[in-house]
Amino acid sequence: MKTIIQSVEKVQIGLGVFFLLVFFLATLIQILTRFMGWSVIWTEELANYSFIWAIFMGAAVMVNRKEHFTFDFLQMKLPRKMKLYLDIFIDVLLLAFNVVLLVYGVVILSHFWNYTWETLPFLKKGYVWLSLPIMSATMLLYSAGHIGRAFGYLRNLNGKGLDS
Repeated sequence: MKTIIQSVEKVQIGLGVFFLLVFFLATLIQILTRFMGWSVIWTEELANYSFIWAIFMGAAVMVNRKEHFTFDFLQMKLPRKMKLYLDIFIDVLLLAFNVVLLVYGVVILSHFWNYTWETLPFLKKGYVWLSLPIMSATMLLYSAGHIGRAFGYLRNLNGKGLDS
């Protein structure tokens, strides 16, 4: 499971960097063309949609690295066993949230799939909305991995299992 999660994270980082680069280049083209007196209207839409992909991919990676949603104050004060229980609680909350997000993300994706971009009508908005179910599905994977690891740590804590 660990290698699958690491592979998925690498792909998401790659996608995030790619779309952040597209965002930067589209914004740069927009600035340069406006400075020269031209109007390239598709750059704003491209920048917006690539930014959505970059943010959603980055958010999922942050959840995997546990840098997205934590209670630092509590975690610093709690003993190791209680910290593990808090981690499990947080990941269960993330699981529940991402199940809802995945379900509604698929609904939104199917609803908006055939809508087209305003400036580039040969592109479908469905490709933009695809980022939502991908983000939530990978967050589910990451949270499930965290919960599995936390239960493993609890089991091995003092060699006594879950009742220790």
